[in-house]
Amino acid sequence: MTECFNIFAKCVEAMRDGELIESVSSGDKEFHFQNWFQKRLESLNIHYEGSGRNRYPDFKIVEVAEGYEVKGLAWPGRERDYDANSQMPTGRHNGREIFYVFGRYPADLSAYDGTDGGNKHYPVVDLIMCHGNFLNADCEYVHKNKSVKGFGTYCDIIIRDRKMYVAPTPFALTEGTVGLATLIVPEHYVPDDRFINVGAMVRTECRSMVKEYSFDLSTNKITTGRSVNRHSGREHRFVAYRLKGQSEKNVRISNSEIRYTGSYDEDEYVE
Repeated sequence: MTECFNIFAKCVEAMRDGELIESVSSGDKEFHFQNWFQKRLESLNIHYEGSGRNRYPDFKIVEVAEGYEVKGLAWPGRERDYDANSQMPTGRHNGREIFYVFGRYPADLSAYDGTDGGNKHYPVVDLIMCHGNFLNADCEYVHKNKSVKGFGTYCDIIIRDRKMYVAPTPFALTEGTVGLATLIVPEHYVPDDRFINVGAMVRTECRSMVKEYSFDLSTNKITTGRSVNRHSGREHRFVAYRLKGQSEKNVRISNSEIRYTGSYDEDEYVE
Protein backbone atom coordinates (compact mmCIF):
# COMPACT_ATOMS: atom_id res chain seq x y z
CA MET A 1 0.00 0.00 0.00
CA THR A 2 1.09 3.56 -0.66
CA GLU A 3 -0.48 6.96 -0.20
CA CYS A 4 1.83 8.70 -2.69
CA PHE A 5 -0.69 8.60 -5.56
CA ASN A 6 -3.50 10.09 -3.47
CA ILE A 7 -1.24 12.74 -1.97
CA PHE A 8 0.18 13.72 -5.35
CA ALA A 9 -3.32 13.95 -6.83
CA LYS A 10 -4.40 16.22 -3.98
CA CYS A 11 -1.37 18.47 -4.58
CA VAL A 12 -2.27 18.76 -8.27
CA GLU A 13 -5.87 19.54 -7.37
CA ALA A 14 -4.73 22.30 -5.00
CA MET A 15 -2.47 23.81 -7.65
CA ARG A 16 -5.32 23.77 -10.18
CA ASP A 17 -7.66 25.39 -7.66
CA GLY A 18 -5.20 28.15 -6.86
CA GLU A 19 -4.52 27.07 -3.28
CA LEU A 20 -1.72 29.45 -2.35
CA ILE A 21 1.20 29.20 0.02
CA GLU A 22 0.73 31.57 2.95
CA SER A 23 3.76 33.25 4.45
CA VAL A 24 4.36 33.30 8.17
CA SER A 25 7.58 35.31 8.23
CA SER A 26 9.75 36.88 5.55
CA GLY A 27 12.79 34.79 6.43
CA ASP A 28 11.37 31.25 6.37
CA LYS A 29 9.83 30.29 3.05
CA GLU A 30 10.61 26.56 3.15
CA PHE A 31 8.46 26.07 6.22
CA HIS A 32 5.63 27.88 4.40
CA PHE A 33 5.59 25.19 1.74
CA GLN A 34 5.54 22.52 4.45
CA ASN A 35 2.38 24.14 5.79
CA TRP A 36 0.84 24.04 2.30
CA PHE A 37 1.68 20.34 2.00
CA GLN A 38 0.34 19.63 5.48
CA LYS A 39 -3.06 20.97 4.42
CA ARG A 40 -3.12 18.44 1.58
CA LEU A 41 -2.62 15.59 4.06
CA GLU A 42 -5.35 16.95 6.29
CA SER A 43 -7.78 17.26 3.37
CA LEU A 44 -7.26 13.52 2.77
CA ASN A 45 -7.78 12.72 6.46
CA ILE A 46 -4.32 11.16 6.54
CA HIS A 47 -2.91 10.92 10.03
CA TYR A 48 0.72 11.89 10.53
CA GLU A 49 3.18 12.46 13.30
CA GLY A 50 3.73 16.17 13.91
CA SER A 51 6.24 17.98 11.76
CA GLY A 52 8.84 20.37 13.05
CA ARG A 53 12.31 21.70 12.53
CA ASN A 54 15.20 19.25 12.67
CA ARG A 55 12.89 16.26 12.25
CA TYR A 56 13.29 13.68 9.51
CA PRO A 57 11.24 13.10 7.57
CA ASP A 58 8.99 16.13 7.95
CA PHE A 59 5.81 14.01 7.96
CA LYS A 60 5.58 10.41 9.15
CA ILE A 61 2.36 8.80 7.93
CA VAL A 62 0.56 6.69 10.53
CA GLU A 63 -1.57 4.38 8.35
CA VAL A 64 1.28 3.23 6.10
CA ALA A 65 5.04 3.02 6.63
CA GLU A 66 5.84 6.13 4.61
CA GLY A 67 7.49 9.47 5.28
CA TYR A 68 7.46 12.71 3.30
CA GLU A 69 10.35 15.18 3.28
CA VAL A 70 9.27 18.58 1.95
CA LYS A 71 11.56 21.09 0.24
CA GLY A 72 10.48 24.56 -0.84
CA LEU A 73 12.66 26.24 -3.48
CA ALA A 74 12.57 29.78 -4.84
CA TRP A 75 12.26 30.08 -8.62
CA PRO A 76 14.17 31.34 -10.46
CA GLY A 77 17.00 30.57 -8.09
CA ARG A 78 19.12 27.69 -6.92
CA GLU A 79 17.74 24.59 -8.60
CA ARG A 80 20.75 22.41 -9.41
CA ASP A 81 21.10 21.14 -5.84
CA TYR A 82 19.88 21.66 -2.29
CA ASP A 83 21.27 21.37 1.23
CA ALA A 84 20.22 18.25 3.11
CA ASN A 85 20.99 19.25 6.66
CA SER A 86 22.25 16.28 8.68
CA GLN A 87 20.40 13.65 6.65
CA MET A 88 21.54 12.20 3.35
CA PRO A 89 18.62 11.59 0.96
CA THR A 90 17.45 8.01 0.95
CA GLY A 91 14.49 5.93 -0.14
CA ARG A 92 14.10 4.13 3.17
CA HIS A 93 14.59 5.32 6.73
CA ASN A 94 13.70 3.53 9.98
CA GLY A 95 11.47 1.10 8.12
CA ARG A 96 9.60 3.77 6.18
CA GLU A 97 9.56 4.39 2.45
CA ILE A 98 10.64 8.00 1.98
CA PHE A 99 9.26 10.42 -0.61
CA TYR A 100 10.61 13.88 -1.36
CA VAL A 101 8.31 16.73 -2.32
CA PHE A 102 10.00 19.64 -4.08
CA GLY A 103 7.80 22.66 -4.67
CA ARG A 104 8.96 25.88 -6.28
CA TYR A 105 7.47 29.30 -5.58
CA PRO A 106 8.21 32.78 -7.04
CA ALA A 107 11.53 34.18 -5.86
CA ASP A 108 10.23 37.74 -6.17
CA LEU A 109 7.28 38.11 -3.84
CA SER A 110 6.90 41.86 -4.31
CA ALA A 111 3.81 41.28 -6.43
CA TYR A 112 2.18 39.22 -3.67
CA ASP A 113 1.75 41.80 -0.93
CA GLY A 114 -0.60 40.72 1.80
CA THR A 115 -3.89 42.51 2.25
CA ASP A 116 -3.58 45.42 4.69
CA GLY A 117 -0.03 44.41 5.50
CA GLY A 118 -0.97 40.82 6.31
CA ASN A 119 0.70 37.60 5.24
CA LYS A 120 1.71 37.15 1.61
CA HIS A 121 -0.02 34.51 -0.50
CA TYR A 122 1.81 33.10 -3.52
CA PRO A 123 1.45 30.11 -5.86
CA VAL A 124 3.26 26.81 -6.25
CA VAL A 125 4.99 27.23 -9.63
CA ASP A 126 5.79 23.56 -10.16
CA LEU A 127 6.21 20.41 -8.11
CA ILE A 128 8.00 17.08 -8.20
CA MET A 129 7.22 14.29 -5.77
CA CYS A 130 9.79 11.50 -6.05
CA HIS A 131 10.74 8.36 -4.18
CA GLY A 132 13.97 8.89 -2.26
CA ASN A 133 15.75 6.18 -4.26
CA PHE A 134 15.62 8.49 -7.26
CA LEU A 135 18.00 10.80 -5.39
CA ASN A 136 20.07 8.13 -3.66
CA ALA A 137 19.55 4.37 -3.54
CA ASP A 138 21.78 3.72 -0.50
CA CYS A 139 19.49 2.85 2.39
CA GLU A 140 22.23 1.36 4.61
CA TYR A 141 24.21 4.48 5.48
CA VAL A 142 23.48 5.79 8.99
CA HIS A 143 24.16 9.45 9.65
CA LYS A 144 26.00 10.26 12.87
CA ASN A 145 27.56 13.46 14.20
CA LYS A 146 30.91 13.04 15.91
CA SER A 147 33.27 15.33 17.80
CA VAL A 148 37.01 15.66 18.47
CA LYS A 149 38.39 16.92 21.77
CA GLY A 150 41.65 18.70 22.42
CA PHE A 151 41.62 21.57 19.95
CA GLY A 152 43.01 25.02 20.70
CA THR A 153 46.03 26.24 22.64
CA TYR A 154 44.57 25.03 25.94
CA CYS A 155 43.21 21.78 24.47
CA ASP A 156 39.76 22.52 25.84
CA ILE A 157 37.88 23.15 22.59
CA ILE A 158 35.75 20.52 20.91
CA ILE A 159 35.38 20.33 17.15
CA ARG A 160 31.97 19.05 16.18
CA ASP A 161 31.71 17.24 12.86
CA ARG A 162 28.15 18.06 11.79
CA LYS A 163 27.74 16.88 8.23
CA MET A 164 25.66 18.63 5.59
CA TYR A 165 24.90 16.87 2.33
CA VAL A 166 24.44 18.69 -0.97
CA ALA A 167 22.25 16.62 -3.28
CA PRO A 168 20.87 17.25 -6.77
CA THR A 169 17.23 18.22 -7.01
CA PRO A 170 14.91 16.22 -9.28
CA PHE A 171 14.52 19.39 -11.36
CA ALA A 172 18.24 19.17 -12.18
CA LEU A 173 18.09 15.42 -12.83
CA THR A 174 15.16 15.55 -15.24
CA GLU A 175 13.91 17.25 -18.36
CA GLY A 176 10.26 17.89 -19.07
CA THR A 177 9.25 18.83 -15.52
CA VAL A 178 9.55 22.64 -15.47
CA GLY A 179 6.22 24.37 -14.85
CA LEU A 180 4.39 21.09 -14.25
CA ALA A 181 3.55 18.67 -11.44
CA THR A 182 5.20 15.25 -11.75
CA LEU A 183 5.33 12.07 -9.67
CA ILE A 184 8.42 9.82 -9.96
CA VAL A 185 8.31 6.35 -8.39
CA PRO A 186 10.10 2.99 -8.77
CA GLU A 187 8.74 0.99 -11.71
CA HIS A 188 7.10 -1.61 -9.45
CA TYR A 189 4.69 1.00 -8.08
CA VAL A 190 1.36 0.49 -9.86
CA PRO A 191 -0.99 3.50 -10.08
CA ASP A 192 -4.75 3.48 -10.56
CA ASP A 193 -6.52 4.59 -13.71
CA ARG A 194 -6.33 8.28 -12.77
CA PHE A 195 -2.69 8.34 -13.92
CA ILE A 196 -0.80 8.29 -17.20
CA ASN A 197 2.81 7.22 -17.80
CA VAL A 198 4.88 10.15 -19.10
CA GLY A 199 8.34 8.63 -19.09
CA ALA A 200 10.62 5.80 -17.96
CA MET A 201 14.02 6.60 -16.46
CA VAL A 202 17.06 4.63 -15.37
CA ARG A 203 19.73 5.69 -12.87
CA THR A 204 22.88 3.54 -12.83
CA GLU A 205 25.13 3.14 -9.81
CA CYS A 206 28.68 4.47 -10.12
CA ARG A 207 31.90 2.44 -10.07
CA SER A 208 33.31 3.97 -6.87
CA MET A 209 32.19 6.28 -4.09
CA VAL A 210 33.67 8.30 -1.25
CA LYS A 211 34.24 6.08 1.77
CA GLU A 212 36.12 8.45 4.07
CA TYR A 213 37.43 11.98 4.37
CA SER A 214 39.88 13.91 6.52
CA PHE A 215 40.41 17.61 7.12
CA ASP A 216 43.81 19.26 7.69
CA LEU A 217 43.24 22.10 10.16
CA SER A 218 46.56 23.76 9.31
CA THR A 219 45.95 23.95 5.55
CA ASN A 220 42.14 23.83 5.46
CA LYS A 221 42.33 21.04 2.91
CA ILE A 222 39.95 18.13 2.77
CA THR A 223 40.99 14.79 1.31
CA THR A 224 38.84 11.81 0.47
CA GLY A 225 39.28 8.08 0.13
CA ARG A 226 37.17 6.09 -2.30
CA SER A 227 36.05 2.48 -2.40
CA VAL A 228 34.61 0.28 -5.12
CA ASN A 229 30.84 0.21 -5.17
CA ARG A 230 29.88 -3.44 -4.83
CA HIS A 231 26.67 -2.66 -6.76
CA SER A 232 28.48 -0.90 -9.60
CA GLY A 233 26.40 -0.87 -12.77
CA ARG A 234 23.14 -1.80 -11.04
CA GLU A 235 20.21 -0.05 -12.65
CA HIS A 236 17.36 1.56 -10.75
CA ARG A 237 14.28 2.04 -12.91
CA PHE A 238 11.67 4.71 -12.33
CA VAL A 239 8.49 5.87 -14.01
CA ALA A 240 7.13 9.41 -14.16
CA TYR A 241 3.37 9.86 -13.85
CA ARG A 242 0.83 12.65 -14.14
CA LEU A 243 -2.89 12.72 -13.73
CA LYS A 244 -5.08 12.39 -16.80
CA GLY A 245 -5.84 15.90 -18.01
CA GLN A 246 -2.39 17.16 -17.08
CA SER A 247 0.28 17.75 -19.69
CA GLU A 248 1.58 14.56 -21.32
CA LYS A 249 4.99 16.13 -21.89
CA ASN A 250 7.62 13.41 -21.73
CA VAL A 251 9.95 13.22 -18.72
CA ARG A 252 13.49 11.91 -19.12
CA ILE A 253 16.83 11.96 -17.36
CA SER A 254 18.70 15.18 -18.04
CA ASN A 255 21.60 15.01 -20.48
CA SER A 256 23.59 17.16 -18.05
CA GLU A 257 23.20 14.92 -15.00
CA ILE A 258 25.62 16.17 -12.35
CA ARG A 259 28.37 14.01 -10.92
CA TYR A 260 30.67 15.76 -8.45
CA THR A 261 34.36 14.90 -8.65
CA GLY A 262 35.90 17.31 -6.16
CA SER A 263 34.99 19.39 -3.14
CA TYR A 264 31.74 21.28 -3.18
CA ASP A 265 33.49 24.55 -2.29
CA GLU A 266 35.68 24.28 -5.38
CA ASP A 267 32.55 23.47 -7.41
CA GLU A 268 34.28 20.76 -9.41
CA TYR A 269 31.83 18.62 -11.31
CA VAL A 270 31.38 16.97 -14.66
CA GLU A 271 28.30 16.83 -16.83
